[in-house]
Amino acid sequence: MKNCGDAFPCNTYGSAERGMTLRDYFAGQALTGLLACPLEIKTMLDKPDFAGEAYRYADAMLAEREKNDETK
Repeated sequence: MKNCGDAFPCNTYGSAERGMTLRDYFAGQALTGLLACPLEIKTMLDKPDFAGEAYRYADAMLAEREKNDETK
């Protein structure tokens, strides 16, 4: 799966900084939601792979985004 490019590229003083990927940004947002939801945390206590789960959500969002781009 593609990372879908950079989320926050920065061009300062002539040097381009890549920043995080869109996948990383989506995963960070998903992780925030996972950790903010007590029910989700309780459900995941037996498998505390929060980062992995966040990236699975990010991958699902990227797949949906790609699917929607193909229909245009």
